[in-house]
Amino acid sequence: MEHFLYLVIITLAVLAIIDLMVGVSNDAVNFLNSGLGSKALSFRTIMILATAGILFGAVFSSGMMEIARSGIYVPSMFSFNDVIVIFLAVMMTDIILLDIFNYFGLPTSTTVSIVFELLGGAVSLAVYKIVTNNDSWTTLPNYINTEKASEIVVSILLSVAISFTLGMIIQYLSRVIFTFQFDKRDKKIRFFFRGDCIGVDFLFYPHQRIKICKFY
Repeated sequence: MEHFLYLVIITLAVLAIIDLMVGVSNDAVNFLNSGLGSKALSFRTIMILATAGILFGAVFSSGMMEIARSGIYVPSMFSFNDVIVIFLAVMMTDIILLDIFNYFGLPTSTTVSIVFELLGGAVSLAVYKIVTNNDSWTTLPNYINTEKASEIVVSILLSVAISFTLGMIIQYLSRVIFTFQFDKRDKKIRFFFRGDCIGVDFLFYPHQRIKICKFY
């Protein structure tokens, strides 16, 4: 059993390194596409800011660790071996999923992927335990932290809807302000708009990313 544990730890470490490489490449596209595409700053400066933002987020991402520990499933319903199986499944699925999305150039979220992989792995193992132990299917909610999991899923869906709606409204207003008679607009308006963009981004995403807003 001790040798098996060492093998599992080594496997998890290797998968974590691979997953980090795949995940960072995906996040790098999300972080850098706006800055590099608009040429707001030099490539070196953008890379320094993005690296600092990712490092800051990785150090202070305690909320994500809490979700992995007890936010999705009920730890008392699973043994140590069960939890290891869930984590192995999550790591392998995350690598395959992100690699496929990166290969086809499709946008995705590493955080959302991890959450749903944890939920899927926990539900699958719970179903396996119910079948093998001949338990009642009514015990399935006992394995999953349904209240927290539902809250997380609803929050993800709401964030997509709210982001789309607010993004559409702000984009429309910015086009109205800056597109028509652009040369006659006071330059101070642009500075306020830039400050609002950066301020809102730090307010809602202080531990995830740093964006640079620049308008011509």
